[in-house]
Amino acid sequence: MRTRRDVFQAIADPTRRAILGLVALQAMTPGAIAENFNASRQTISKHIQILNECELLSQTQTGREIYYHFNPKKMQEIAVWLEPYRKMWDDRLDGMDNLLKEMQANTNK
Repeated sequence: MRTRRDVFQAIADPTRRAILGLVALQAMTPGAIAENFNASRQTISKHIQILNECELLSQTQTGREIYYHFNPKKMQEIAVWLEPYRKMWDDRLDGMDNLLKEMQANTNK
């Protein structure tokens, strides 16, 4: 039985986030991805495997080459989960901004 990896643990790693950034621009082979890092191909392959297991990447095969593609649908799921927290912080920061403007207006009187 294969266990699913946690997508948030996957994106917590800076190397995996960098891989997502690269592949978001264009589909890439593992070798092309690895060329962008000062790590062994085996290490980068492990990162790619984790991203693939979390469905943040998908793969297609063209001849002998495997290409990894960014999966925006999975990232959308993350964005949906984060939305209530983003709204909460936006509201709090707006409230702080309003308070500071009010304090500034009172000191200028």
